[in-house]
Amino acid sequence: MKTTPADRLAATILHGFEAYRTRFKAITQDAHRRFREGAWHEGQQASVDRINLYQQKVQEGLASLKQAFSEDTLAHCDLWREARAQYAERISQRLDYELAETFFNSLFCAVFNHRHIRNDWMFVESSRTDAAHRSGIELCRRHKVEGDWQNALRRALEGAGLENPFADMARDTRLGAARLAEHLPAAIAHAHGAEIELLNSIFYRNKGAYLVGRISGGGQHVPLILPIRHSERFDEQAGADPGLHLDTVLLEPDDVAIVFSFTRAYFQVDVPVPGEFVDYLQTLMPHKPAGELYAAIGFFKHGKTEFFRALNRQVAKREDKFVIAPGVRGMVMAVFVLPSFRTVFKIIKDKFDPAKDVTHAVVREKYRLVKRHDRVGRMADTQEFSNFVVRKDHFDPECLAHLLDVAPSTVFLKGEKVIIKHCYTERMMTPLNIYLEQCDDEAQLAVLKDYGDAIKQMAAANIFPGDMLLKNFGVTRQGRVIFYDYDEVCYLTDCHFRAIPVSSGGDYLSGGNESFSIGPHDIFPEEFGPFMFASPERLRLFKTFHPELFEVSYWQGLQQAIVDGRIIDVYPYGNEQRFVDAEQ
Repeated sequence: MKTTPADRLAATILHGFEAYRTRFKAITQDAHRRFREGAWHEGQQASVDRINLYQQKVQEGLASLKQAFSEDTLAHCDLWREARAQYAERISQRLDYELAETFFNSLFCAVFNHRHIRNDWMFVESSRTDAAHRSGIELCRRHKVEGDWQNALRRALEGAGLENPFADMARDTRLGAARLAEHLPAAIAHAHGAEIELLNSIFYRNKGAYLVGRISGGGQHVPLILPIRHSERFDEQAGADPGLHLDTVLLEPDDVAIVFSFTRAYFQVDVPVPGEFVDYLQTLMPHKPAGELYAAIGFFKHGKTEFFRALNRQVAKREDKFVIAPGVRGMVMAVFVLPSFRTVFKIIKDKFDPAKDVTHAVVREKYRLVKRHDRVGRMADTQEFSNFVVRKDHFDPECLAHLLDVAPSTVFLKGEKVIIKHCYTERMMTPLNIYLEQCDDEAQLAVLKDYGDAIKQMAAANIFPGDMLLKNFGVTRQGRVIFYDYDEVCYLTDCHFRAIPVSSGGDYLSGGNESFSIGPHDIFPEEFGPFMFASPERLRLFKTFHPELFEVSYWQGLQQAIVDGRIIDVYPYGNEQRFVDAEQ
Protein backbone atom coordinates (compact mmCIF):
# COMPACT_ATOMS: atom_id res chain seq x y z
CA MET A 1 0.00 0.00 0.00
CA LYS A 2 1.32 3.40 -0.96
CA THR A 3 2.25 5.58 2.01
CA THR A 4 1.35 9.25 2.23
CA PRO A 5 3.85 12.05 2.99
CA ALA A 6 2.29 12.32 6.45
CA ASP A 7 2.89 8.59 7.04
CA ARG A 8 6.53 8.96 6.01
CA LEU A 9 7.00 12.07 8.16
CA ALA A 10 5.58 10.32 11.22
CA ALA A 11 7.64 7.18 10.57
CA THR A 12 10.86 9.16 10.11
CA ILE A 13 10.39 11.02 13.40
CA LEU A 14 9.50 7.84 15.27
CA HIS A 15 12.59 6.12 13.86
CA GLY A 16 14.71 8.96 15.25
CA PHE A 17 12.98 8.70 18.62
CA GLU A 18 13.62 4.96 18.81
CA ALA A 19 17.31 5.54 18.06
CA TYR A 20 17.42 8.09 20.88
CA ARG A 21 15.70 5.77 23.36
CA THR A 22 17.94 2.82 22.47
CA ARG A 23 21.09 4.81 23.14
CA PHE A 24 19.63 6.51 26.23
CA LYS A 25 18.79 3.12 27.75
CA ALA A 26 22.24 1.74 26.95
CA ILE A 27 24.01 4.63 28.70
CA THR A 28 21.63 4.43 31.67
CA GLN A 29 21.75 0.67 32.15
CA ASP A 30 25.55 0.69 32.10
CA ALA A 31 25.46 2.71 35.33
CA HIS A 32 25.20 -0.61 37.20
CA ARG A 33 28.59 -1.69 35.86
CA ARG A 34 30.15 1.71 36.47
CA PHE A 35 29.06 1.60 40.09
CA ARG A 36 30.30 -1.99 40.50
CA GLU A 37 33.72 -1.08 39.13
CA GLY A 38 33.98 2.37 40.69
CA ALA A 39 34.37 3.94 37.23
CA TRP A 40 33.63 7.44 38.49
CA HIS A 41 35.29 9.42 35.69
CA GLU A 42 33.49 7.29 33.15
CA GLY A 43 30.26 7.99 34.98
CA GLN A 44 30.80 11.74 34.76
CA GLN A 45 31.34 11.48 31.02
CA ALA A 46 28.28 9.25 30.64
CA SER A 47 26.17 11.91 32.34
CA VAL A 48 27.38 14.56 29.87
CA ASP A 49 26.94 12.19 26.92
CA ARG A 50 23.36 11.43 27.89
CA ILE A 51 22.47 15.12 28.15
CA ASN A 52 24.08 15.84 24.77
CA LEU A 53 22.39 12.80 23.23
CA TYR A 54 18.97 14.40 22.89
CA GLN A 55 20.09 17.31 20.75
CA GLN A 56 22.33 15.02 18.71
CA LYS A 57 19.37 12.79 17.84
CA VAL A 58 17.16 15.79 17.08
CA GLN A 59 19.79 17.07 14.64
CA GLU A 60 20.08 13.64 13.04
CA GLY A 61 16.29 13.48 12.77
CA LEU A 62 16.20 16.94 11.17
CA ALA A 63 18.82 15.85 8.63
CA SER A 64 16.70 12.78 7.79
CA LEU A 65 13.62 14.96 7.28
CA LYS A 66 15.49 17.32 4.99
CA GLN A 67 16.78 14.39 2.98
CA ALA A 68 13.30 12.85 2.63
CA PHE A 69 11.30 16.04 2.00
CA SER A 70 11.82 19.31 0.19
CA GLU A 71 12.01 22.51 2.21
CA ASP A 72 8.66 23.66 0.79
CA THR A 73 6.97 20.38 1.72
CA LEU A 74 8.26 20.50 5.30
CA ALA A 75 6.97 24.06 5.65
CA HIS A 76 3.33 23.02 5.12
CA CYS A 77 1.52 22.95 8.45
CA ASP A 78 -1.25 20.79 6.97
CA LEU A 79 1.33 18.05 6.48
CA TRP A 80 2.28 18.27 10.14
CA ARG A 81 -1.39 18.17 11.19
CA GLU A 82 -1.82 14.86 9.37
CA ALA A 83 1.55 13.56 10.61
CA ARG A 84 0.59 14.40 14.19
CA ALA A 85 -2.50 12.21 13.90
CA GLN A 86 -0.49 9.38 12.31
CA TYR A 87 2.23 9.66 14.95
CA ALA A 88 -0.28 9.65 17.81
CA GLU A 89 -1.69 6.39 16.44
CA ARG A 90 1.78 4.85 16.10
CA ILE A 91 2.75 5.63 19.71
CA SER A 92 -0.63 4.95 21.31
CA GLN A 93 0.51 1.64 22.83
CA ARG A 94 4.01 2.72 23.79
CA LEU A 95 4.93 2.84 27.48
CA ASP A 96 6.96 6.00 26.83
CA TYR A 97 4.38 7.73 24.62
CA GLU A 98 4.81 11.10 26.39
CA LEU A 99 8.54 11.13 25.66
CA ALA A 100 7.75 10.30 22.02
CA GLU A 101 5.39 13.29 21.86
CA THR A 102 8.12 15.58 23.15
CA PHE A 103 10.54 14.27 20.51
CA PHE A 104 7.96 15.06 17.80
CA ASN A 105 7.67 18.57 19.26
CA SER A 106 11.44 19.00 19.14
CA LEU A 107 11.55 18.13 15.42
CA PHE A 108 8.62 20.45 14.71
CA CYS A 109 10.38 23.30 16.55
CA ALA A 110 13.65 22.57 14.72
CA VAL A 111 11.85 22.89 11.36
CA PHE A 112 9.82 25.99 12.26
CA ASN A 113 12.37 27.66 14.55
CA HIS A 114 10.03 27.47 17.55
CA ARG A 115 7.19 29.24 15.74
CA HIS A 116 3.60 28.12 15.03
CA ILE A 117 3.22 26.50 18.45
CA ARG A 118 -0.31 25.12 18.09
CA ASN A 119 -1.88 21.88 19.24
CA ASP A 120 -3.12 21.24 15.69
CA TRP A 121 0.43 20.69 14.47
CA MET A 122 2.33 19.41 17.52
CA PHE A 123 1.65 18.08 21.00
CA VAL A 124 1.12 21.28 22.98
CA GLU A 125 -1.22 19.06 24.99
CA SER A 126 -0.84 15.31 25.20
CA SER A 127 -2.60 12.99 22.74
CA ARG A 128 -3.95 11.11 25.76
CA THR A 129 -7.10 13.01 26.66
CA ASP A 130 -7.85 10.80 29.65
CA ALA A 131 -5.80 8.68 32.02
CA ALA A 132 -3.66 6.14 30.24
CA HIS A 133 -4.31 2.49 30.98
CA ARG A 134 -1.92 0.97 33.48
CA SER A 135 0.86 -1.14 32.04
CA GLY A 136 0.57 -3.94 34.59
CA ILE A 137 4.35 -3.86 35.09
CA GLU A 138 5.27 -4.20 38.75
CA LEU A 139 7.56 -1.34 39.69
CA CYS A 140 8.21 -2.30 43.32
CA ARG A 141 9.29 -5.13 45.58
CA ARG A 142 8.03 -5.45 49.16
CA HIS A 143 9.46 -6.84 52.37
CA LYS A 144 7.23 -7.58 55.36
CA VAL A 145 8.68 -6.35 58.64
CA GLU A 146 7.01 -8.85 60.99
CA GLY A 147 8.40 -7.09 64.04
CA ASP A 148 12.05 -7.28 62.95
CA TRP A 149 13.18 -4.07 61.25
CA GLN A 150 16.82 -5.13 61.06
CA ASN A 151 15.98 -8.31 59.20
CA ALA A 152 13.59 -6.45 56.90
CA LEU A 153 16.38 -3.98 56.05
CA ARG A 154 18.76 -6.85 55.38
CA ARG A 155 16.33 -8.41 52.91
CA ALA A 156 15.76 -5.01 51.29
CA LEU A 157 19.50 -4.49 50.76
CA GLU A 158 20.16 -8.03 49.59
CA GLY A 159 17.24 -7.86 47.18
CA ALA A 160 18.65 -4.84 45.36
CA GLY A 161 20.84 -6.97 43.10
CA LEU A 162 24.06 -5.08 43.73
CA GLU A 163 26.92 -7.39 42.85
CA ASN A 164 29.49 -6.00 45.27
CA PRO A 165 29.29 -7.54 48.75
CA PHE A 166 28.53 -5.44 51.81
CA ALA A 167 31.51 -5.03 54.12
CA ASP A 168 29.43 -5.43 57.29
CA MET A 169 25.76 -6.06 56.63
CA ALA A 170 25.02 -6.71 60.30
CA ARG A 171 26.42 -3.33 61.35
CA ASP A 172 24.61 -1.47 58.57
CA THR A 173 21.24 -3.01 59.31
CA ARG A 174 21.65 -2.53 63.05
CA LEU A 175 22.37 1.18 62.57
CA GLY A 176 19.56 1.45 60.04
CA ALA A 177 17.05 -0.22 62.37
CA ALA A 178 18.10 2.14 65.16
CA ARG A 179 17.51 5.12 62.90
CA LEU A 180 14.06 3.80 62.00
CA ALA A 181 13.20 3.24 65.68
CA GLU A 182 14.17 6.83 66.41
CA HIS A 183 12.33 8.54 63.55
CA LEU A 184 9.41 6.39 62.40
CA PRO A 185 5.95 7.43 63.57
CA ALA A 186 4.71 5.03 66.23
CA ALA A 187 1.66 4.13 64.16
CA ILE A 188 3.96 2.72 61.48
CA ALA A 189 6.76 1.38 63.68
CA HIS A 190 4.41 -0.85 65.68
CA ALA A 191 1.84 -1.60 63.00
CA HIS A 192 0.86 -5.16 62.23
CA GLY A 193 1.61 -5.72 58.54
CA ALA A 194 4.20 -2.93 58.23
CA GLU A 195 6.36 -3.31 55.15
CA ILE A 196 9.27 -1.80 53.29
CA GLU A 197 8.45 -1.08 49.66
CA LEU A 198 11.21 -0.19 47.19
CA LEU A 199 11.29 0.52 43.49
CA ASN A 200 13.01 -2.32 41.63
CA SER A 201 15.19 0.16 39.77
CA ILE A 202 18.31 1.50 41.47
CA PHE A 203 19.05 5.22 41.22
CA TYR A 204 22.72 5.87 40.41
CA ARG A 205 24.42 9.25 40.68
CA ASN A 206 28.08 10.16 41.19
CA LYS A 207 29.49 7.58 43.65
CA GLY A 208 26.16 6.56 45.13
CA ALA A 209 23.44 3.97 44.53
CA TYR A 210 20.07 4.85 46.02
CA LEU A 211 17.18 2.53 46.88
CA VAL A 212 13.97 4.57 46.81
CA GLY A 213 10.53 3.75 48.13
CA ARG A 214 8.47 4.02 51.28
CA ILE A 215 7.57 2.35 54.56
CA SER A 216 3.88 1.62 55.11
CA GLY A 217 1.87 0.55 58.12
CA GLY A 218 -1.18 1.47 60.13
CA GLY A 219 -2.75 3.17 57.13
CA GLN A 220 0.18 5.60 56.86
CA HIS A 221 3.38 5.76 54.88
CA VAL A 222 6.63 7.73 54.91
CA PRO A 223 9.20 8.03 52.10
CA LEU A 224 12.39 6.00 52.36
CA ILE A 225 15.79 6.37 50.71
CA LEU A 226 18.69 3.99 51.40
CA PRO A 227 21.95 5.46 50.02
CA ILE A 228 24.63 2.84 49.37
CA ARG A 229 28.30 3.60 48.79
CA HIS A 230 31.64 1.96 48.41
CA SER A 231 34.15 2.24 51.20
CA GLU A 232 36.12 5.49 51.26
CA ARG A 233 39.21 3.34 50.52
CA PHE A 234 37.75 1.98 47.26
CA ASP A 235 39.40 4.61 45.06
CA GLU A 236 42.79 4.21 46.65
CA GLN A 237 43.29 0.47 46.36
CA ALA A 238 43.51 0.03 42.59
CA GLY A 239 40.40 -2.06 42.24
CA ALA A 240 40.44 -3.79 45.63
CA ASP A 241 36.91 -3.54 47.01
CA PRO A 242 36.56 -3.36 50.81
CA GLY A 243 32.80 -3.66 50.30
CA LEU A 244 29.65 -1.61 50.21
CA HIS A 245 27.99 0.09 53.15
CA LEU A 246 24.62 1.64 53.91
CA ASP A 247 25.53 5.29 54.33
CA THR A 248 22.36 6.46 56.08
CA VAL A 249 18.57 6.09 56.16
CA LEU A 250 16.46 9.04 54.97
CA LEU A 251 12.83 9.33 56.04
CA GLU A 252 12.06 13.04 56.29
CA PRO A 253 10.19 14.52 53.31
CA ASP A 254 12.62 17.45 53.12
CA ASP A 255 15.61 15.09 53.03
CA VAL A 256 14.01 13.09 50.22
CA ALA A 257 13.20 16.28 48.29
CA ILE A 258 16.83 17.40 48.56
CA VAL A 259 18.06 14.11 47.10
CA PHE A 260 15.79 14.76 44.10
CA SER A 261 16.53 18.49 44.02
CA PHE A 262 16.55 20.61 40.85
CA THR A 263 20.10 21.55 41.87
CA ARG A 264 21.57 18.08 41.31
CA ALA A 265 22.77 15.99 38.40
CA TYR A 266 20.16 13.76 36.79
CA PHE A 267 19.92 10.20 38.09
CA GLN A 268 20.90 7.24 35.94
CA VAL A 269 17.97 4.91 36.58
CA ASP A 270 16.25 2.31 34.43
CA VAL A 271 12.63 3.46 34.03
CA PRO A 272 10.27 0.83 32.55
CA VAL A 273 7.17 3.08 32.40
CA PRO A 274 8.08 6.78 32.74
CA GLY A 275 4.59 8.08 33.55
CA GLU A 276 3.89 5.46 36.19
CA PHE A 277 7.39 5.88 37.61
CA VAL A 278 6.87 9.63 38.04
CA ASP A 279 3.41 9.03 39.51
CA TYR A 280 5.00 6.82 42.16
CA LEU A 281 7.70 9.40 42.95
CA GLN A 282 4.98 12.01 43.40
CA THR A 283 3.43 9.87 46.15
CA LEU A 284 6.75 10.33 47.99
CA MET A 285 7.17 14.00 47.05
CA PRO A 286 3.68 15.40 46.38
CA HIS A 287 4.91 19.00 46.29
CA LYS A 288 7.39 18.38 43.48
CA PRO A 289 6.08 19.21 39.99
CA ALA A 290 5.94 16.33 37.53
CA GLY A 291 8.32 18.19 35.20
CA GLU A 292 10.97 18.39 37.89
CA LEU A 293 10.72 14.66 38.55
CA TYR A 294 10.93 13.77 34.86
CA ALA A 295 14.11 15.86 34.71
CA ALA A 296 15.51 14.23 37.86
CA ILE A 297 15.40 10.79 36.18
CA GLY A 298 17.03 12.06 32.99
CA PHE A 299 14.07 13.10 30.82
CA PHE A 300 14.82 16.81 31.08
CA LYS A 301 13.29 17.63 27.69
CA HIS A 302 9.98 16.12 28.67
CA GLY A 303 10.36 17.89 31.99
CA LYS A 304 10.40 21.09 29.94
CA THR A 305 7.19 19.98 28.17
CA GLU A 306 5.47 19.35 31.51
CA PHE A 307 6.68 22.71 32.80
CA PHE A 308 5.31 24.52 29.73
CA ARG A 309 1.92 22.84 30.05
CA ALA A 310 1.71 23.66 33.76
CA LEU A 311 2.70 27.27 33.07
CA ASN A 312 -0.02 27.61 30.42
CA ARG A 313 -2.59 26.29 32.88
CA GLN A 314 -1.45 28.68 35.58
CA VAL A 315 -1.42 31.72 33.29
CA ALA A 316 -4.93 30.85 32.11
CA LYS A 317 -6.19 31.16 35.71
CA ARG A 318 -5.26 34.88 35.64
CA GLU A 319 -4.53 34.86 39.37
CA ASP A 320 -1.66 37.31 38.94
CA LYS A 321 0.57 38.92 36.33
CA PHE A 322 4.24 38.75 35.41
CA VAL A 323 6.16 41.30 37.49
CA ILE A 324 9.77 42.36 37.94
CA ALA A 325 11.56 39.96 40.29
CA PRO A 326 12.21 41.25 43.81
CA GLY A 327 15.76 42.11 44.79
CA VAL A 328 18.67 43.94 43.17
CA ARG A 329 18.32 44.12 39.39
CA GLY A 330 21.00 42.22 37.50
CA MET A 331 23.71 43.75 35.35
CA VAL A 332 23.42 41.06 32.66
CA MET A 333 19.94 39.58 33.05
CA ALA A 334 16.47 41.10 33.25
CA VAL A 335 14.46 38.89 35.59
CA PHE A 336 10.70 38.66 36.02
CA VAL A 337 8.35 36.26 37.80
CA LEU A 338 4.80 34.97 37.88
CA PRO A 339 4.52 34.88 41.70
CA SER A 340 1.91 32.11 41.85
CA PHE A 341 4.07 29.79 39.73
CA ARG A 342 7.28 29.94 41.80
CA THR A 343 9.47 30.35 38.71
CA VAL A 344 11.82 33.09 37.55
CA PHE A 345 12.26 34.04 33.89
CA LYS A 346 15.65 35.42 32.85
CA ILE A 347 16.37 37.38 29.67
CA ILE A 348 19.82 38.50 28.53
CA LYS A 349 19.92 42.28 28.25
CA ASP A 350 20.97 43.99 25.02
CA LYS A 351 23.60 46.05 26.87
CA PHE A 352 25.41 45.06 30.03
CA ASP A 353 26.59 47.30 32.82
CA PRO A 354 30.22 48.45 32.23
CA ALA A 355 31.53 46.19 35.00
CA LYS A 356 30.50 43.11 33.00
CA ASP A 357 32.95 42.20 30.24
CA VAL A 358 30.95 39.40 28.58
CA THR A 359 28.88 38.90 25.44
CA HIS A 360 25.52 37.24 24.72
CA ALA A 361 27.34 34.22 23.28
CA VAL A 362 29.54 33.90 26.36
CA VAL A 363 26.54 34.05 28.72
CA ARG A 364 24.71 31.34 26.80
CA GLU A 365 27.81 29.15 26.84
CA LYS A 366 28.06 29.57 30.63
CA TYR A 367 24.51 28.32 31.01
CA ARG A 368 25.28 25.34 28.77
CA LEU A 369 28.32 24.57 30.90
CA VAL A 370 26.22 24.42 34.09
CA LYS A 371 23.54 22.32 32.38
CA ARG A 372 26.09 19.62 31.56
CA HIS A 373 28.13 19.83 34.75
CA ASP A 374 27.52 18.12 38.09
CA ARG A 375 25.60 20.81 39.98
CA VAL A 376 26.35 19.13 43.35
CA GLY A 377 23.11 20.41 44.87
CA ARG A 378 24.31 24.01 44.71
CA MET A 379 23.43 25.28 41.22
CA ALA A 380 19.91 25.66 39.89
CA ASP A 381 18.87 23.70 36.82
CA THR A 382 17.49 25.81 33.97
CA GLN A 383 15.18 25.34 31.02
CA GLU A 384 15.77 27.30 27.83
CA PHE A 385 12.91 28.62 25.68
CA SER A 386 12.80 30.27 22.26
CA ASN A 387 9.97 32.40 20.83
CA PHE A 388 7.99 32.33 24.03
CA VAL A 389 4.58 34.00 23.43
CA VAL A 390 2.44 35.59 26.17
CA ARG A 391 -0.55 37.89 25.94
CA LYS A 392 0.28 41.53 26.70
CA ASP A 393 -2.39 41.79 29.41
CA HIS A 394 -0.66 39.02 31.41
CA PHE A 395 2.19 41.46 32.18
CA ASP A 396 2.30 44.18 34.77
CA PRO A 397 2.83 47.39 32.69
CA GLU A 398 5.98 48.35 34.61
CA CYS A 399 7.49 44.90 34.05
CA LEU A 400 6.73 44.91 30.33
CA ALA A 401 8.11 48.43 29.90
CA HIS A 402 11.34 47.37 31.64
CA LEU A 403 11.80 44.32 29.40
CA LEU A 404 11.13 46.31 26.23
CA ASP A 405 13.63 48.92 27.39
CA VAL A 406 16.57 46.67 28.37
CA ALA A 407 16.15 43.85 25.83
CA PRO A 408 14.41 45.24 22.70
CA SER A 409 16.17 42.72 20.45
CA THR A 410 14.75 39.86 22.52
CA VAL A 411 11.37 41.17 23.68
CA PHE A 412 8.92 42.87 21.33
CA LEU A 413 5.21 43.33 20.75
CA LYS A 414 3.15 41.83 17.97
CA GLY A 415 -0.36 43.15 18.32
CA GLU A 416 -1.62 42.07 21.74
CA LYS A 417 1.10 39.45 22.14
CA VAL A 418 4.53 39.69 23.75
CA ILE A 419 7.18 37.74 21.85
CA ILE A 420 10.25 36.67 23.84
CA LYS A 421 12.85 35.32 21.46
CA HIS A 422 14.96 33.67 24.15
CA CYS A 423 14.76 33.17 27.91
CA TYR A 424 15.77 30.85 30.74
CA THR A 425 13.58 29.62 33.57
CA GLU A 426 14.66 28.60 37.07
CA ARG A 427 12.94 27.67 40.30
CA MET A 428 12.13 30.76 42.36
CA MET A 429 14.13 31.25 45.56
CA THR A 430 14.55 34.05 48.09
CA PRO A 431 17.68 36.06 47.17
CA LEU A 432 20.27 35.56 49.89
CA ASN A 433 20.74 39.29 50.51
CA ILE A 434 16.98 39.68 51.12
CA TYR A 435 16.84 36.53 53.26
CA LEU A 436 19.59 37.85 55.54
CA GLU A 437 17.70 41.09 56.11
CA GLN A 438 14.56 39.23 57.15
CA CYS A 439 15.74 36.20 59.13
CA ASP A 440 16.44 35.87 62.86
CA ASP A 441 19.89 35.42 64.39
CA GLU A 442 19.73 31.61 64.45
CA ALA A 443 18.72 31.41 60.78
CA GLN A 444 21.43 33.93 59.90
CA LEU A 445 24.14 31.72 61.38
CA ALA A 446 22.78 28.65 59.58
CA VAL A 447 22.57 30.35 56.20
CA LEU A 448 26.00 31.98 56.49
CA LYS A 449 27.50 28.56 57.13
CA ASP A 450 25.57 27.10 54.21
CA TYR A 451 26.66 29.95 51.93
CA GLY A 452 30.28 28.96 52.51
CA ASP A 453 29.44 25.28 52.14
CA ALA A 454 27.86 26.04 48.77
CA ILE A 455 31.01 27.78 47.54
CA LYS A 456 33.19 24.91 48.78
CA GLN A 457 31.03 22.21 47.21
CA MET A 458 30.95 23.95 43.84
CA ALA A 459 34.72 24.31 44.03
CA ALA A 460 35.09 20.59 44.82
CA ALA A 461 33.20 19.94 41.56
CA ASN A 462 35.65 22.21 39.66
CA ILE A 463 33.29 25.21 39.49
CA PHE A 464 34.23 28.73 40.56
CA PRO A 465 31.17 31.03 40.71
CA GLY A 466 33.13 34.15 39.81
CA ASP A 467 30.67 36.70 41.16
CA MET A 468 30.06 35.69 44.77
CA LEU A 469 27.82 38.61 45.74
CA LEU A 470 24.95 37.63 48.03
CA LYS A 471 22.37 38.67 45.45
CA ASN A 472 23.58 35.93 43.10
CA PHE A 473 22.60 33.20 45.57
CA GLY A 474 19.14 32.13 46.66
CA VAL A 475 17.69 30.27 49.64
CA THR A 476 15.27 27.35 49.17
CA ARG A 477 12.36 26.52 51.45
CA GLN A 478 14.65 23.99 53.19
CA GLY A 479 17.11 26.81 53.97
CA ARG A 480 19.72 25.63 51.45
CA VAL A 481 21.85 28.21 49.64
CA ILE A 482 21.87 27.84 45.85
CA PHE A 483 23.88 29.71 43.22
CA TYR A 484 21.90 30.93 40.20
CA ASP A 485 23.84 33.64 38.35
CA TYR A 486 26.13 32.02 35.78
CA ASP A 487 27.53 34.79 33.60
CA GLU A 488 30.95 34.68 35.32
CA VAL A 489 31.10 30.98 36.19
CA CYS A 490 34.24 29.09 35.13
CA TYR A 491 36.20 25.94 35.86
CA LEU A 492 38.18 26.20 39.08
CA THR A 493 41.23 24.79 37.31
CA ASP A 494 41.19 27.76 34.90
CA CYS A 495 41.67 30.23 37.78
CA HIS A 496 45.00 31.57 39.01
CA PHE A 497 44.77 32.05 42.77
CA ARG A 498 47.36 34.49 44.09
CA ALA A 499 48.34 36.17 47.31
CA ILE A 500 48.50 39.95 47.23
CA PRO A 501 52.22 40.77 47.19
CA VAL A 502 53.76 42.96 49.85
CA SER A 503 55.26 46.21 48.59
CA SER A 504 58.08 48.14 50.19
CA GLY A 505 55.49 50.48 51.70
CA GLY A 506 53.32 47.72 53.11
CA ASP A 507 50.75 45.47 51.47
CA TYR A 508 48.80 46.85 48.56
CA LEU A 509 45.49 46.69 50.36
CA SER A 510 46.74 49.08 53.04
CA GLY A 511 47.96 51.72 50.68
CA GLY A 512 51.25 50.75 49.04
CA ASN A 513 51.98 53.05 46.10
CA GLU A 514 53.67 50.50 43.88
CA SER A 515 51.74 48.60 41.23
CA PHE A 516 51.76 44.97 40.13
CA SER A 517 50.35 43.22 37.10
CA ILE A 518 47.06 41.32 37.25
CA GLY A 519 46.23 38.66 34.67
CA PRO A 520 42.69 38.01 33.37
CA HIS A 521 42.36 34.82 35.45
CA ASP A 522 44.04 36.10 38.62
CA ILE A 523 41.97 35.81 41.79
CA PHE A 524 42.97 37.12 45.24
CA PRO A 525 41.11 35.30 48.05
CA GLU A 526 42.21 37.95 50.56
CA GLU A 527 39.88 40.37 48.78
CA PHE A 528 36.77 38.19 49.05
CA GLY A 529 35.54 39.59 52.38
CA PRO A 530 34.55 43.19 51.53
CA PHE A 531 33.30 42.01 48.15
CA MET A 532 30.95 39.43 49.68
CA PHE A 533 29.76 41.36 52.75
CA ALA A 534 28.97 45.02 53.30
CA SER A 535 28.42 44.19 56.98
CA PRO A 536 31.66 43.71 58.99
CA GLU A 537 29.73 41.69 61.57
CA ARG A 538 28.42 39.22 58.98
CA LEU A 539 31.92 38.90 57.56
CA ARG A 540 33.25 38.14 61.04
CA LEU A 541 30.61 35.47 61.56
CA PHE A 542 31.25 33.98 58.13
CA LYS A 543 34.98 33.75 58.82
CA THR A 544 34.32 31.76 61.99
CA PHE A 545 32.80 29.05 59.77
CA HIS A 546 34.99 29.29 56.68
CA PRO A 547 38.36 30.99 57.34
CA GLU A 548 40.07 28.83 54.70
CA LEU A 549 38.09 30.45 51.86
CA PHE A 550 40.32 33.52 52.28
CA GLU A 551 43.55 31.51 51.97
CA VAL A 552 45.31 30.92 48.66
CA SER A 553 46.54 27.51 49.79
CA TYR A 554 42.99 26.21 50.18
CA TRP A 555 42.06 26.98 46.58
CA GLN A 556 45.36 25.76 45.18
CA GLY A 557 44.96 22.50 47.11
CA LEU A 558 41.53 21.92 45.58
CA GLN A 559 42.91 22.64 42.13
CA GLN A 560 45.70 20.10 42.62
CA ALA A 561 43.26 17.44 43.81
CA ILE A 562 41.16 17.96 40.67
CA VAL A 563 44.21 17.91 38.39
CA ASP A 564 45.29 14.68 40.09
CA GLY A 565 41.99 13.11 39.06
CA ARG A 566 40.41 12.96 42.49
CA ILE A 567 36.60 13.13 42.44
CA ILE A 568 35.42 14.79 45.63
CA ASP A 569 31.93 13.49 46.35
CA VAL A 570 29.26 15.81 47.71
CA TYR A 571 26.54 14.01 49.63
CA PRO A 572 22.89 15.08 49.26
CA TYR A 573 22.50 14.90 53.06
CA GLY A 574 24.47 16.13 56.05
CA ASN A 575 27.61 14.44 57.39
CA GLU A 576 25.85 14.18 60.75
CA GLN A 577 23.30 11.83 59.15
CA ARG A 578 25.90 9.40 57.84
CA PHE A 579 26.77 6.08 59.50
CA VAL A 580 30.40 6.21 58.39
CA ASP A 581 31.81 7.16 61.81
CA ALA A 582 29.25 5.38 63.95
CA GLU A 583 30.55 2.84 66.47
CA GLN A 584 34.17 3.58 65.57
